[in-house]
Amino acid sequence: MSVVIGAIGELLVEFVCSAKDGRNLVAAPYVGPFPSGAPGIFIDQAARVARSFGGRAVFAGAVGDDAFGQVILRRLVTDGVDPSLIRVVPGVPTGSAFVSYNSDGSRDFVFNIGHSAAACLPGLEEIAAGFLAAGIAVLHISGSMLGDAAMRAAGLALCERLDAAGVAISVDPNIRAELIADAGYMDALMRIIDMADYVLPSDADADVLWPGEAFADWSARLLADQAQVVVLKHGDQGCIGRDRTGQVDLPAHKVAVVDPTGAGDCFCATLVTLLAAGQGLADALARANAAGALAVQKLGPMEGNSGLAEIDEVKG
Repeated sequence: MSVVIGAIGELLVEFVCSAKDGRNLVAAPYVGPFPSGAPGIFIDQAARVARSFGGRAVFAGAVGDDAFGQVILRRLVTDGVDPSLIRVVPGVPTGSAFVSYNSDGSRDFVFNIGHSAAACLPGLEEIAAGFLAAGIAVLHISGSMLGDAAMRAAGLALCERLDAAGVAISVDPNIRAELIADAGYMDALMRIIDMADYVLPSDADADVLWPGEAFADWSARLLADQAQVVVLKHGDQGCIGRDRTGQVDLPAHKVAVVDPTGAGDCFCATLVTLLAAGQGLADALARANAAGALAVQKLGPMEGNSGLAEIDEVKG
């Protein structure tokens, strides 16, 4: 079944520190620029998966009129993303992220979103009309876009508009402490979760959103309301997926982890695209799990994105 997936949010270039435990405080070589931004990683992977069965992906965002903007646009267009709702903003730099890894597996980020082209989204009416004209089946939101007040307002209003028009909403809370600027962040995130058909948190997200609660309890509440599918991402421990007919538990594939950034976005894109195309939860989750395993084996947040042929080789 052909399907069109939409996403909105920040587009960034990412630089990865080559030394561990510096926390972006110590001079060290950085590798990049890599095309990035959680929603950008998602839509690139969605396009790769969707084109395997005649589907498409459309993105609303913005880049600067500079070399870094071209890095992002070339990657997205090459992989099949429709760029008609991506603004190129003169005189404003493309958004950026710098990540430093630590020996304990944690990461430290420095983001430039609010003062970059990443926050200069097209107008709400243009985005809504463009997505509806494209016939998107799902709008995906990453919580990373909600740290900027203007982007947050646009994302929330767009969800309300498209939800009322019958478009499914997908949300990855993707909570980043570095991006929570004010109390409006969590309020907007919870409102989007309440509208969402697909709710896809990580362990860390769930600990913030539903502290002390078991997956069985908070997922049951979501499924009793709007949600059709709820998935808890366990990283290197696998994932749990649940819909109104049952639950699927999968262990992670055992692979050498080079760079985990972006793996969750890749997982979500694969899952949502396949579910929207009519695939059952068990098969879609298995393929998403395999896509996540492929993603972590490459340096750079979008470098491990994959198509269905590659995914199915890992899935087995």
